[in-house]
Amino acid sequence: MNTRKAFIEEITQQLEDGLPPGLGLMRDDIQSIVKTAMTGTLSRLELVTREEFDVQTAVLLRSREKLEALALRLEQLEEKS
Repeated sequence: MNTRKAFIEEITQQLEDGLPPGLGLMRDDIQSIVKTAMTGTLSRLELVTREEFDVQTAVLLRSREKLEALALRLEQLEEKS
């Protein structure tokens, strides 16, 4: 979650830096609107962090290894029958 907040802050800052000097008075309003829009958009995309992705990749790898071991064991049992 912190990565997502940092990303939103970075994008907001870049947009802020690109604003013409005359819009300084509206800066807080624009920042709030951009943060709200980006937070909503990212939430709807159901993104995961790199850490969550890596954890699920490891779980999948362990599951695949177990499945292969069970398939081999089943094959050995069938050969004995």
